[in-house]
Amino acid sequence: MPKLTLQLLSETFSIHSLPAKSKIPEQVFTANIYFIGKTNDEVSIVLPEHIALESDDIEPNWKALEVVGPLGFSLTGILSNISGVLANEKISIFAVSTFDTDYILVKNSKVSSAVKALQANDYQVLGY
Repeated sequence: MPKLTLQLLSETFSIHSLPAKSKIPEQVFTANIYFIGKTNDEVSIVLPEHIALESDDIEPNWKALEVVGPLGFSLTGILSNISGVLANEKISIFAVSTFDTDYILVKNSKVSSAVKALQANDYQVLGY
């Protein structure tokens, strides 16, 4: 599979955890980009950190690398390959997928190392 291009987004994100039966706060929907995941046990919300949200737990200071798409559903190994490169460098990720593409979030303090590792493995990273 050919290596893909990633775009470093300018926003810094926070990852919030809320109780499973929580109503999604209205301010989430004012963001230009957000991700919501719900299970039987929790609601997770990824939101630009300048938007305040009351939550049970919060992980601040994440940057997002968008896999430039759209990506076809027949493509395989995209997250596996990228996460493998970053795992080899001991860089933790938080991954989110949409219909068209994938987003890999890394801690702000690890962005430089993540970009260098990806570039060393023939990924193009825009916006860095």
